[in-house]
Amino acid sequence: MNQVELSAVEKHYGEYHALRNIDLSIPEGAFVALIGPSGCGKSTLLRSIAGLEQISSGTISIAGERVNDVPPRRRDVAMVFQSYALYPHMDVERNMTYSLRLRRRSADLIAAAVREAAATLNLSGLLGRYPRELSGGQRQRVAMGRAIVRHPKVFLFDEPLSNLDAELRVKMRGEVRALHERLGATSIYVTHDQIEAMTMADHIVVLKAGRIEQQGPPLALYDRPANRFVAGFIGSPSINFIEGAVTADGGHVTWEGLERPLSLGRRLSAAQRVQIGLRPEHLAVATDGTMAMVVDTIERTGSQTIILGRCGGQPMTVIDHGRPVLARGDNLRLAVAPDHIHLFDPDSGAAV
Repeated sequence: MNQVELSAVEKHYGEYHALRNIDLSIPEGAFVALIGPSGCGKSTLLRSIAGLEQISSGTISIAGERVNDVPPRRRDVAMVFQSYALYPHMDVERNMTYSLRLRRRSADLIAAAVREAAATLNLSGLLGRYPRELSGGQRQRVAMGRAIVRHPKVFLFDEPLSNLDAELRVKMRGEVRALHERLGATSIYVTHDQIEAMTMADHIVVLKAGRIEQQGPPLALYDRPANRFVAGFIGSPSINFIEGAVTADGGHVTWEGLERPLSLGRRLSAAQRVQIGLRPEHLAVATDGTMAMVVDTIERTGSQTIILGRCGGQPMTVIDHGRPVLARGDNLRLAVAPDHIHLFDPDSGAAV
């Protein structure tokens, strides 16, 4: 049984169409990431599942129950916000147990719940502290602890790591994923950071302008993007796009005077225009490479070198895993593997 089911969900704010015909099935125990640019509808979708937004039409079901008219407190979901939303006048223990006390749970149940959550999140020694006495990472763990003590059917995360510094974000990514695996609960996680989504989720839903552009396992979206938008959103640094065309025999693609065979068994309409997608990590600097590149900028990260430049006037990014000696204006030769060429219709953007 699917834990969360959305069918033909629409959301309007006056004339603004925030969600458009959303169909989504989330199995019990899954970790699903909702990603997309600002304003794509991912937070609206999450808040609609929580009941904090009333959908305009369609159906939302949780554990087989239609919840369109069920208030948030009765949907058995717990939400972790970007802002932590902790009460400054309450210590950690009281923040974590506030919802249980509102529900008049027994003292024994509350004590057991907070002990379990505090041990899970490494907060046992901080229960007497106030939010102002905690680091950002500790505050976020308290916010998660407040959700855990309720033992909800579904955890909802609304960009919970966006306020943390880069190093702490990486650490907390691992902690959130480990927490999910320990609890086994269904988790829906909103982020604008595709690296977070790729490294944490079992299933990614890519949204644009209120619509689902593609959904599936992270590597499936990376390897087989449905359109140019998904190809450009998944992967860092972003994929390169250049103009090309199919040869008269329909079995090769050409660009910048180069010609490459399509993958085995793949043929396209003769002479059709295409946009070619080449991921930076699938280009290699090689003396016998057939693609010419002029270097503009070199970014050295230690483990790799990111080279930005131009191929025939079109921008190009290459990832080199060595430490090549380069300077602005240098000429490079690039090798391209045919199996890693993505092709898109220049008008619709759909993969071809």
